[in-house]
Amino acid sequence: MPDLKGELRAGEARPAEMRASAPAGANLLFLREEELRSAQDLLFFAYRDFTRAADEVLEGLGMGRAHHRALHYIGRNPGLPVSDLLSILRITKQSLARVLNMLVEEGYVTQQQGQVDRRQRLLTLTETGEALERQLFDRQRERLATAYREAGAGAVDGFRRVMRGIMDDEARTYLDRSRS
Repeated sequence: MPDLKGELRAGEARPAEMRASAPAGANLLFLREEELRSAQDLLFFAYRDFTRAADEVLEGLGMGRAHHRALHYIGRNPGLPVSDLLSILRITKQSLARVLNMLVEEGYVTQQQGQVDRRQRLLTLTETGEALERQLFDRQRERLATAYREAGAGAVDGFRRVMRGIMDDEARTYLDRSRS
């Protein structure tokens, strides 16, 4: 709510009656905030619905989204060092250990000692892990393909630029390196 002087505190929405009587610049500011809030809604709903297809498979296996993310990045980067996976996922060693232990015990991931640095543990998907990662990808691929088809090539390029803009420099650098 506005204070007694009609000023907004940080992050507050402007009530409709105040928008109508506010100076033109204030309306533009409000519209921009509303557009950003709408974008946030879109991201939340898209994430919810995008992950649901994979969540159904994972739930049946007693796994969650952390397992999915690990499978995804290990699959995209065979021989991935544990330290790099920690950096990508930004989770604690303890959390990753729980996820990796299950994936290794269930036969989805193998760990090998590094050739140069024997302390290093390098992660690779097994055939079973590759099949599961592929199944999860296939469940989500159709949703992405449909959205891309409906939006058109220009929108897809814009989407990529927006998503990169949301990411931090480390994520952009990772993507750039993985594409080259």
